[in-house]
Amino acid sequence: MEIPSFLSPVSLYSAYLRRCCTTYGLTSQSINIDDDETTIHFWGPTNNQNKQSLVLLHGFGPVCLWQWGPQIQFLSSLFNLYVPDLIFFGKSTTKSPERSETFQAACVAKLMETLGVKKYSVVGTSYGGFVAYHMAKQWPERVEKVVIASSGVNMRRRDCEELVTERAKLERIDELLLPESGSQLRTLMGLVMYRKPNLVIPNFLLNDFVHKLYKEKRKEKQELLEGITLGRDDTVTISPLQQDVLLIWGEHDQIFPLEMGKELKQILGEKARLEVIKTASHVPQLEHPSPFNNMVRGFLCGSSCPV
Repeated sequence: MEIPSFLSPVSLYSAYLRRCCTTYGLTSQSINIDDDETTIHFWGPTNNQNKQSLVLLHGFGPVCLWQWGPQIQFLSSLFNLYVPDLIFFGKSTTKSPERSETFQAACVAKLMETLGVKKYSVVGTSYGGFVAYHMAKQWPERVEKVVIASSGVNMRRRDCEELVTERAKLERIDELLLPESGSQLRTLMGLVMYRKPNLVIPNFLLNDFVHKLYKEKRKEKQELLEGITLGRDDTVTISPLQQDVLLIWGEHDQIFPLEMGKELKQILGEKARLEVIKTASHVPQLEHPSPFNNMVRGFLCGSSCPV
C-alpha cells in the first residue's frame, strides 16, 4: 500500500531539499530549448553573480536534488550553480526520439546557451559523467574544467555484463538501475553504498522509495539505457579531453570498480588526475560529502575560492 505523501519520508525529504535550494539562492525553473520539443527543468540562480559557473549532472537514479544535496549546499556560495534534471528525469522531457547520452549532452549545452552562460565547468557522476565527457569533447570552447565522479566512461560491453550477471545476480541492467520492488532496491543499494543501511530499512519504506523515485517515465528511462553509446563492444572508443580533468572514485565502487578509474586516468592522459575516497562505493558525494566537496573546490578554483 502506498504511503500518503504527508506521512512519506521520501516526500518529506524531497520537500526539505527544495526548501534548502531556495535558501541557497536557487530557484526551480523550466526552459524550452528547441521550439517546445524539449523542456529542461533545473535549479539555478535567478541572477548571475560575478562567480564561475558550474553545472552538476546527476546519475541514473532519483532526480538531481537527491544526488547533489550536500554539494548544492557547499558549492552554491562559490559558483553560479546550475543543477538540471536530465531528459526523462523529474520534469525534463522531450518529443525527440533521441535517447543517447550524447543527446543529453547537447540538451544541457543548449540549456546553458539559452541562459546566456558562455563558459562553465561540469561535474558529472555515473551516467552524468558520460554526459559531462561528451559536453567537454564536443564544446571545449565552453567547458572549462571537468570532474568525472564514479563514472566508467571507458566501459566495455563485458564490464556491463559482469555488473549485471556477476555482482547484481540479475539478467538485465534495467532490473538493477530501475528497481520495481523493495527487494530490487536492496540489491541496488548494496552495490552503490559502502555501508549497507538497507539491511534495517523495512520493505514498506523501500517500496515507497521505488514508487516515488523510480516509477515515473520508466519506459523512457529503459530506452535511455538502451541508447547509451558507450560500452557497445569490448573496445574503448574515448580519447583524451582538452580540459583539465579530475576523476573522483570510491575505493570500493561496485558499479564501476576502481580499476576502471585507474585505466580512465591513463586514457585521458597528463591533464587528468585521480582522487580516491576510502570507505566509499559508487556515491562518494553522498557517503563522504566533505572530502568530495573540497576536492571539487580545490580543483576548480584552488586558492581563489573562499574557504
